[in-house]
Parts: sequence; C-alpha cells; structure tokens
Amino acid sequence: MTTGRAKLAGVMGWPVGHSLSPLLHGYWLTTHAVDGAYVPLAVKPEDFTAAVRMLPKLGFAGANVTIPHKQAVLAAVDELDDVAVRIGAVNTIVVRRDGRLWGTNTDAYGFIENLKSKYPAWDPAAGPAVVIGAGGAARAIVVALLDAGVPSVRIANRSRARAETLARDLKAPNVEIRDWETRALALEDAMLLVNTTSLGMTGQPPLDLDLTHLPKAAAVYDIVYVPLETELLKAAKAAGHPVIDGIGMLLHQARPGFAAWFGIEPTVDQALTTYVLTAAGAGT
Repeated sequence: MTTGRAKLAGVMGWPVGHSLSPLLHGYWLTTHAVDGAYVPLAVKPEDFTAAVRMLPKLGFAGANVTIPHKQAVLAAVDELDDVAVRIGAVNTIVVRRDGRLWGTNTDAYGFIENLKSKYPAWDPAAGPAVVIGAGGAARAIVVALLDAGVPSVRIANRSRARAETLARDLKAPNVEIRDWETRALALEDAMLLVNTTSLGMTGQPPLDLDLTHLPKAAAVYDIVYVPLETELLKAAKAAGHPVIDGIGMLLHQARPGFAAWFGIEPTVDQALTTYVLTAAGAGT
C-alpha cells in the first residue's frame, strides 16, 4: 500500500511508454512490501534539465534516465561518479540528503553481474574480448570489460569512425579497432564475443557473423533480449559455445538504483525474469 510517506522514484524518457523499468521496480516494491512508487515520467528534451532539478522538490529519491536523455543528464546533475564520466552517460540519479543530485551509470555493473550469474566459469584474464557495435551500450560494456581485467578489447562497428571515437574517449591502450569487413577475423584467440547492437532484435536483421574463427571455449553474449535467443546465440549454442542472453543485464542494472532509493538490496531470480520477459513479449 502506498501512503503519504511513500518513497518515490521513476524513469525519465521521451517517449517512455516502452520502458520495462516500472514493471521491474514495481515487482520489487510489491515483493518487499515497500511503501513506495516507481512511475514513468515522459519528459520532452527541452524540459529535461528543469525536470531533473525538480526531483528533490517533488520528494523523489531519484530516477532512471533513458533515451534520449542519457547524455543531457551529465550537465543536469551536481555530481558524477567515475563510471558515468568514462562512459559519457548517466542512467541513474540519486537525490542526496542535502538535495544534491548524483549521477551514475549502472549498465556496466548490470553487464558484468549478468555475465557472472549466467557463466560463473568466465575468466576475464583468459583472453581478449570482441565487442560488436560502438553505441552507448558498447561504451558501458567496454568499460566493464576493462575494469574486470580483460587483457584487450577489439571493437568492430559498421562505422569505423564511431568506434575510433569510442576508443579515443576511453583513452585505453588495450582497445583495438577492427574493420567491419574483417570482423570474423577479430574472433581469433578471443574468449568472449559480445553483440551490443540491435541486430538480431525482433524486427531487425540478424547479425551476420561467421563464428568459425572463435575458439570453442569462448562465450557468446548478446545483450538483445527480444527475442531471448537470437540467431547469434542459436548459432553459438549449436557450435558448442557457452551463451549468455541479454535479459539479465536489464535486471541487474536496476539493482543499485532500487537499493539507493528504497533501502533494500533486491535480487534477480527466475520469477522476476519470467515476469519481465512475459511483459516484454520475449518468450522464454
């Protein structure tokens, strides 16, 4: 039950109706019987900064940020942690006790937590990782891999210039750019392959990638979760590779924000996964 003392949080985006975050956080609020609410906040870009600055005045403990605001929020908050600065985007805002706004990015955390949960045997030091794509998700994932101790990350993107910008921004000597046309060769001696693009998502063409050069012990991770098993994961599974689907990244990235806003450390389990997948129409 929600009372006048309810803790408030939400997700800011434009549009925001597609977001699964209200369902996800609502599940945890109900499970833990929290006096709180998590609401969708449809905010136009021209109103975004003013809306962020109003969060403390409206009694919000914080908010998630989604498309198209993840970069604009960098200038709208009072403080940023190192991860948000390196990724160049914020997806979680926490209102401090003094009313100051602190921004972080939990996508890197969600990526690694899902990987460790689905494939505990993964050893980051075992070999290079190959990342397909160079968008916002790729930035978070490259940071996560480097922080986890992966010796090198190879990025292949349809626009080489965008991949080079990502590498330059991160200032990491162990990030390599590979041409899109020769992306299959980048898989040689790699121990992890990650698709960060929308290729393979329902309504999108599949990722065209020959896995022949990928060592049999290498894991394949697709952050797409609609469908849950993409053509890439089907091909990887058929070839004997360990596979990791993308739904867990969405679920795990939400945990730090919920803990900060509502004071409870939530868990990701099969009941939650099934609930969110059903809502997303991803199937199991």
